[in-house]
Amino acid sequence: MSIAVSIVEDDPQVRSSLAKLIDSSPGYRCVSKHASAEEALAELPKVKPDVALMDINLPGLNGVECVRRLKPQRPKTQIIMLTVYQNTEHIFNALAAGATGYMLKQTPPAELLAAIKEVHGGGSPMSSHIARKIVQSFQKPAAVMAEAQSLSPREAEVLNLLAKGFLYKEIADQMKVSYATVHTHIRHIYEKLHVRSRTEAVAKHLGQNRAFPELSPAD
Repeated sequence: MSIAVSIVEDDPQVRSSLAKLIDSSPGYRCVSKHASAEEALAELPKVKPDVALMDINLPGLNGVECVRRLKPQRPKTQIIMLTVYQNTEHIFNALAAGATGYMLKQTPPAELLAAIKEVHGGGSPMSSHIARKIVQSFQKPAAVMAEAQSLSPREAEVLNLLAKGFLYKEIADQMKVSYATVHTHIRHIYEKLHVRSRTEAVAKHLGQNRAFPELSPAD
């Protein structure tokens, strides 16, 4: 049976080229094309693709937020971020939101088709440049572990929810505390992890969990 693929891309030319590539390749079929995250969120749960190719820089809701909202509705749909961005923050944001692969738009057609097949089979395809950046982000696991151990249990819980894509208000509701309390916890997390943003904190959290899985907060 062919792999059903949906495309979420605002550039009409890129969207059309991807659809043509997929439909002209044996074992693949393009089941839908969407120009925005809002359109994808409304249609993909009905289309039920096996794999979705998702751009990050979409008008309105961005691709990462689209993934975060889509995964609870379609947990079986595997999502590959297909983008020109290869900085670490974008990569970790996308993976934390629920993406399974991360490929650059300049990826050769044969490699892209192989990535779709790989993610459908349970793999996590990434462009070589992306894989290198992820490896580089794990160069100092001992330092990351020490910083993580400095967090209080409540701060660790807040960081775990941040990594899952929760908004500050959602974290407050989940933990049954005030928004101000969450904000205080996050300020302390930034200070202890020596970071200046949510994305940097999540990147360190993901790196620490991969290097030292026994330290991962319980779900």
